[in-house]
Amino acid sequence: SENQTSHEEGLLLLAGCGDGSFCLSNRVPRCPLTPSLTPRKRTTSQSKTEPPLLRTNKRTIYTAGRPPWYNVTGTTFKEAFVIGLCGGSASGKTTVANKIIEALDVPWVVLLSMDSFYKVLNKEQQELAAKNEYNFDHPDAFDFELLVSVLRKLKKGKSIKVPVYDFTSHSRRKEWKTVYGANVVIFEGILAFANKELLKLLDMKVFVETDSDIRLIRRLKRDVSQRGRDINGVIKQYNKFVKPSFEQYIEPTVQVADIVVPKGGENFVALDLIVQHVHSQSALASAHQGQPLPKTLSVMESTPQVRGMHTIIRNKETNRDEFIFYSKRLMRLLIEHALSFLPLKVSCLDRHGFNCKGLFFCLFKITGVSILRAGETMEPALMAVCKDIRLGKILIQTNHDTGEPELHYLRLPKDLSEDYVILMDSTVSTGAAALMAVRVLLDHDVAEDKIFLLSLLMAEMGVHSVAYAFPRVRIITTAVDKEVNEQFHIIPGIGNFGDRYFGTDAPSDWCESDEGMDL
Repeated sequence: SENQTSHEEGLLLLAGCGDGSFCLSNRVPRCPLTPSLTPRKRTTSQSKTEPPLLRTNKRTIYTAGRPPWYNVTGTTFKEAFVIGLCGGSASGKTTVANKIIEALDVPWVVLLSMDSFYKVLNKEQQELAAKNEYNFDHPDAFDFELLVSVLRKLKKGKSIKVPVYDFTSHSRRKEWKTVYGANVVIFEGILAFANKELLKLLDMKVFVETDSDIRLIRRLKRDVSQRGRDINGVIKQYNKFVKPSFEQYIEPTVQVADIVVPKGGENFVALDLIVQHVHSQSALASAHQGQPLPKTLSVMESTPQVRGMHTIIRNKETNRDEFIFYSKRLMRLLIEHALSFLPLKVSCLDRHGFNCKGLFFCLFKITGVSILRAGETMEPALMAVCKDIRLGKILIQTNHDTGEPELHYLRLPKDLSEDYVILMDSTVSTGAAALMAVRVLLDHDVAEDKIFLLSLLMAEMGVHSVAYAFPRVRIITTAVDKEVNEQFHIIPGIGNFGDRYFGTDAPSDWCESDEGMDL
C-alpha cells in the first residue's frame, strides 16, 4: 500500500509522473522509452519453443549470447548484472522485461524465466494438475536448487542449460535450451524474491505491481488461448491457489524490492530510470573508431607475392578455379605464419661432433576449429602442416537483416582446456560471429591466450571488436581493410568468399569496387 511503501527504507515507488526522488547521474545518456507496437510475447522458456531472439520494429535482439561489456575504466566485468523482476501472475513481468531489453539497445541479453524451473511432477501430482488441484504458485512447486545453480553460473558468464517446461502436459520436455554467458541477465518470476540464495544473486530488484482484476483477466486470456485450459478451471485455480499464494508468498516480497513499478509495461518513466541505472553500471565497447590497430593483431608481410594473390582473389572477374587455387596458397602461408607464434624451446644438439642450438615446439596439443561454412576451406591447409590435428566446427551464420550472429551448430573435441585452438574464418567484417565463436571456446574452458583467430581478410571494425572484447586472443590475417558498408560487407573486400569458393556466387550480389588491388 502507499502508507507501507512510504515508510520502507530503500524502497522506491515510481509513478507515471514521479517527483524525481530517484536520481541518476546526468552524465548517463538517456534511453527514452516510447510506446511500442510490438505485440506482447511470452519468454523463450515457455511451452512453445521459440528462437532465442526478440524482434522489435527496428531490429532483432538476441537473447542467447553476450556482447563485450565493460565498465567506465575499460575493464571487463567479472560478473553479470542481474535484474530480478517479481510480481503476481500475469502482472506484466515479461512485458517489462522486453521493454527493458529494447531500451538497453544491446544485441545480446539473456532473459531467464522462473516458469522453466517447475519441478517434475509425479503421477499423483500430474493427476491433480489435470484437475486444476495442484498449486503451481507455491514455493514447493519450483526447483530452487537448480534455479540458483543456473543463475549463479550465468552471473559468472558461463554457459548453462535451461529446462523447457510444457504447460499443456505439466512436464519438462526432453530437450534443454543452451544459453551462453551474458553480462546482462533479466530474471523474472512470481517468486523471484522468495528465496534468500536467489536474492543474493540479484543486483537490482524490481517489483511489478498490477491491479488484481487486470491480472485475472490477463490470466484467463493466456491460459485459455496459450495453454489449452477451460475458463471454469482457470477461475477455480485462481480462487483456490493463485490469489491466496499471492497474498501469502508474493505480495510480502515487495519489501525487498529496490523499485516498484505500478502499471507494469505502461510505466515508461519507471522503465526509463531502470535502463539509465543499468547504463550507469556498464557501457558497451564501441569507441574504437580511429584508434590504432591492437598489438594482438599480426598482419602478414605484404610481399609482392602476397599482394599479387590478393589482387587475383579480390577481382570479381577471376574464375572459380583460380580463386580457389590462390586462396589455398594464401591459406597455407597464413597457417605457417600463425604457427610461428606458438611457444618454442631451445635445445642443444650434437650433430657429427658439433654443438648447435635448435628450436622445438613445446609439448602441447593443437585443435583447429572452423566457423562454417567458409572457415572450413582453411582446414586442408591446417592439416597439411599440423600432423594428427583435431578438428571442430561451429556454424554461426550472420543475419543479413541485422548483422547479428546466430549459433546453429556446434561440434568440438573433448577436453580443450590445455589445447591451443586455431579458430578459422575466411573473412571477419564486424567481428560478431568471431565474438560468439570465441565465447563458445571460453565456455569450453579454452584459455583466452591460447586462441588464435585466423582470417584471410579482416575489417578494422572486426579487429577492434575482437581485440577489445578478448584482449589476449591473438588475431592473425593477411590483410586489413578499413571500411564496412551498410550491408556489413568489407570494402573493398573480397566478395562473398563462401559463394565464390563453393560455386554458389551470384554476380548481382557483389557490392565491392570493380577494381582489384594494385600490385
